Order: sequence, then C-alpha cells, then structure tokens
Amino acid sequence: MSKFGAYLKTKSFRYNLLGAIVTVIVVVLIAFYSLGSYTHHGDGIPVPKLKGEKIDHAMAMLKEQGFGYKIDSVYVEDVEPGTIVEQDPDAGTNVKEGRVIYLTMVTLLAPPVALPDLDQSTYREAFATLSNYGLKVGDTTYRSDIARDRILEVRYGGAVIKAGFKLPKGSKVDLVLGDGEGASEVAIPELLNLDLDAARFAIKGAGLSIGTITYQGSITDSTNVVVTAQYPMRTDSASKTSIGTRINLTVSQGAKTNAAPTN
Repeated sequence: MSKFGAYLKTKSFRYNLLGAIVTVIVVVLIAFYSLGSYTHHGDGIPVPKLKGEKIDHAMAMLKEQGFGYKIDSVYVEDVEPGTIVEQDPDAGTNVKEGRVIYLTMVTLLAPPVALPDLDQSTYREAFATLSNYGLKVGDTTYRSDIARDRILEVRYGGAVIKAGFKLPKGSKVDLVLGDGEGASEVAIPELLNLDLDAARFAIKGAGLSIGTITYQGSITDSTNVVVTAQYPMRTDSASKTSIGTRINLTVSQGAKTNAAPTN
C-alpha cells in the first residue's frame, strides 16, 4: 500500500477533511446572510393599486412613493380615455424603492378606421359589419325605397359618408334605410305615337301591365299600328299610378298622330 493510501486512513486526514467541509459551509452561510443583509432581501415597498385610476393620479402616487414608471397605451371600447387598465408588478407586490412600474392606459385618441362598404346591405348585416369594425349604429331614419331596411345612406356628423371614409374607432354613424314602400307608385309613361310593340315594352318596363287594346279604324297590317290614346295618361294632376296598374290603349293603322304628349 502506498503512503498516500495509508494517509487516507489516518485520523489526521479525517479531521482535516471534516474541517474543510465545515469551513466551506460556514463561508457559504456567511455569504448568504451577508448578501441578504446587503441587498435588504425581503424588504420593499408595496406597489399601490393603480388599475382603474386616471393616469394623472397614478403618476402622482408613484412619484410620491419613490417609484419610476413607463406608460403604454391601448384602445379599449367603452372605457374612459386616460384610465389605467393594466399594471406590472401587480398591486401589493413588494419591490425596492425606485423600481419602474409599467402602466397601460386607454389612449386619449381613438385610432381611425375606414367605413366598410354597406351598399345594398340590410340593417342587420350593416349592424354586424359595423360592430366588427369597432363602429356603432346611431340614429336610423327611413326613406322611400322598394327594399325594406336596405341601407341607402350612411351619415356621420350630419354629412353623408362613403366606404373608405376614416373616422375614430367607436364612433356612431346614422343610417338611412329603405321603407319598402318606394315602388308602390310609378310614373305613368307617355305612349302616344309609339308603335304597339314599343308601347308594350314601355308599360312593362315601368312596372305596369297591359290592359285592353282597342283597334280604331281599318287595320290592314297588325304589325304597323301606333298608339292614339291611353288610359290612364299623364296629366298635371296625376303623373303617377300604383304599380301593376293596367294601361288601356287605343291604336290605329300606320300613320302617327300629330298630338303632342301631355305633360
């Protein structure tokens, strides 16, 4: 056995080893408690509750208690601008004096959004689309139109606005809707001197129907007749009639009359 192996079995080695271990433990404990005392471990100032406070009040509280702060902003619908909505660290957390507290407040200026295209949309569709864009529906009014609840105009601040117009997020826009009664009456077409086919086309195009056709005089060519009278006809006192009204015609052969249409 070597001298070193014999030394490892002696009491002297065991005492030296034990002394070294104890020394290391003592040094570690001294360092730990000294570091805690130096850094004031466990000591601190509780962070005040700032969430829900106005930004001016929150800054004043932090300055008074010796904290620093950094502020970020976000847009939150239906929350008053300048209100603190997040804080880090949380309220009640013990931190050292001078610690920076991070605050998130509701922005004072809402970001702009573009008005979506609501052309031909119904009220229900427009309401959902506007909500998705962060906009709200204000007043609704109705105007004569064939389609019920169809969007005819969008107004903001009393002025008509079109798709793409920029306005603050959260704004209210007013809607002008169709009342569904706009086509209950249509203009009476002027049919005098039109050939029969053209008169029929004009009647159907106006949303009316063809009534009785009376042939006047001798008709030798049924493909070449013109309108000489109609009922109802447009007058100063009656320029419109109900949709689907039957228009009665009187036609004669060939030559057009010189009668001027009645306005």
